[in-house]
Amino acid sequence: MSKKNLFLAFEGIDGSGKSTQSKMLEEKLNADGLKVYHTFEPTDSYIGTLIRKIFRHEIEADHRTIAGLYVADRINHLTNTENGILKKLEEGYTVITDRYYFSSYAYQGTHMSQDWVITANSISADMLRPDLNIFIDITPEVAIERLHSNRSQIQLYETLDNLKAVRDKYFEAFEKEKSREKIFIVDGNRSVDEIFAEIGAKVSSII
Repeated sequence: MSKKNLFLAFEGIDGSGKSTQSKMLEEKLNADGLKVYHTFEPTDSYIGTLIRKIFRHEIEADHRTIAGLYVADRINHLTNTENGILKKLEEGYTVITDRYYFSSYAYQGTHMSQDWVITANSISADMLRPDLNIFIDITPEVAIERLHSNRSQIQLYETLDNLKAVRDKYFEAFEKEKSREKIFIVDGNRSVDEIFAEIGAKVSSII
């Protein structure tokens, strides 16, 4: 059964191009006449801002603390009465998010029990699973090249060894959750337009 508005989550290791692709999809869907709300995690709320400070090495925090902060930030992202995802969906928007709980499964699941991370995020998953999780798969080596060319400061998690481990954890989580999630894996080692053509066709097929 088709529906008018969707919840779409973009995933990928740092440097995969998901931010670019999510914005391109927003533009396409807007042009097609849909109301679109584009959002991201960590959010720009007070919890998300704290996470960003940790990533910039302004505050020190244990990986378990980061995982817990993400759980809180994500629940607030969903339930916020001003601009939360659930509210936007009720208002008829198609919501595109740049990262959702699979990011936690992969990034925090690299440094602690992935099963714990999945369980801790079950509150969010039970409230709202994406109509499609779009994973842009890119080699960690290319990702690091992109990050070093585009960033003045390398953030927490942005090392080659860590990105290799995170990519592995993404696929581990996809295998664990495949019966409950709709996962679309795209080869990100191609041109921006080639990648977007595939994503655009897939999203059009479920609208």
